Amino acid sequence: MTPSKEGARDIRFHITRYNPESDSKPHVQTYTVPVTPGMTVLDGLHYIKSYLDATLVWRYSCRMGICGSCGMLINGSAGLACNTQILHITSTDLTVGPLPNFRIIRDLVPDLAPMFQKHHSVKPYILRADASEIDDPAGEYYQSAEDLEAYLQFTYCIKCGCCMAACPTLATDKSYLGPMPATAAERYNRDSRDDGSRVRALVTGDDHGAFRCHYAGECSRVCPKGVDPGKAVQLLKRRLVLNYLHLGRKGQPCSKLHGPGSGKPMAGVGPAPKRTVE
Repeated sequence: MTPSKEGARDIRFHITRYNPESDSKPHVQTYTVPVTPGMTVLDGLHYIKSYLDATLVWRYSCRMGICGSCGMLINGSAGLACNTQILHITSTDLTVGPLPNFRIIRDLVPDLAPMFQKHHSVKPYILRADASEIDDPAGEYYQSAEDLEAYLQFTYCIKCGCCMAACPTLATDKSYLGPMPATAAERYNRDSRDDGSRVRALVTGDDHGAFRCHYAGECSRVCPKGVDPGKAVQLLKRRLVLNYLHLGRKGQPCSKLHGPGSGKPMAGVGPAPKRTVE
């Protein structure tokens, strides 16, 4: 028996269901949910699973727009279920489906593995020739506030996949790099400590790289964190062209170590944790 909520508005949830063990293709199932002001789409899904249908499956974790796990298609637009209030977008019906451009694992759970494989391919970490300092650091590379500002916006990406789901190019070319990995590449290309843009160009500048983007801008419109991946892709295109013409302005990466003495760790700062990945 489902609980009643005083002053609630009944909203019909039209949810895409798919179980590969029993379904030949996805189908839509409708549930009626009593919705009160402030309830999010994620709250509604929890209500359905708790009181109407325990078989419903989706992915979530933090419930506050940080982890990116609950990305899904909500009333035709990719977004996070946890920070989308139901009554802000509908008063009668709500459609909920898995993110497009990904294989469906089950119900609202997309297979994000291809996205993370592409992300890994752009080497989303600091690349430098002085490998000894990277592997066994004596200090921290100095970086000014202006240096940080150059790439800060692109660090806010939470890898939710919403931009990938909204990308029309990715819908027709599954091999296209996509806005999230391209943004990650440009984030590190713009880092004053990094010297790996030409290495990343082998991926970002290939036949399925940044130049496949037609700048529809949907990736930036749906981004829940304001990262503006569309801007990142255009900056990446410009960088690729300038590097090809040998007109790139970025010089040698920062080599100044920050800390007292000759690159010694700062007083009162604990040692870096041991590596978890070799």
